[in-house]
Amino acid sequence: MSVETERSVEPGAPPRVYTTVGVEPLDLAFHEASVADVRAGAVVSFQGVVRDHDHGRSVTRLEYEGHPSAADVLREVADEIAADPDVYAVAVSHRLGPLEIGDVALVAAVSTAHRAAAFAACARLVDEVKDRLPVWKRQLFVDGTEEWVNCA
Repeated sequence: MSVETERSVEPGAPPRVYTTVGVEPLDLAFHEASVADVRAGAVVSFQGVVRDHDHGRSVTRLEYEGHPSAADVLREVADEIAADPDVYAVAVSHRLGPLEIGDVALVAAVSTAHRAAAFAACARLVDEVKDRLPVWKRQLFVDGTEEWVNCA
């Protein structure tokens, strides 16, 4: 599953928003370029990377599964962040499927006029995605056990 949406900007139009949920690898440079704006003095980006441990346990890999509404929810979150009058553009993507240690699971980028606003907006974006996106993580551990995270 890969769902990609983008809204372009014209003078006086709402901020640009790019979102995608899918199995393809994520590109930080693409996300940063997607939020480029001549008015922007700051672009802040974030990458959520698969690490080799969780709470003291060694992780071998992760698998992400998403609800069919994941793309719509991601777009809603991005639109909410873009509604901030300080924000010029937002780009955010989440991967699904199997990921290895070092793979990027989440990329977010935000542009604003000033750095404080960009850091705050990007932090809000990542926090809201983590809180609301219906994507579940299956962690596979070195000892052969597994654990589902964010799964009811």
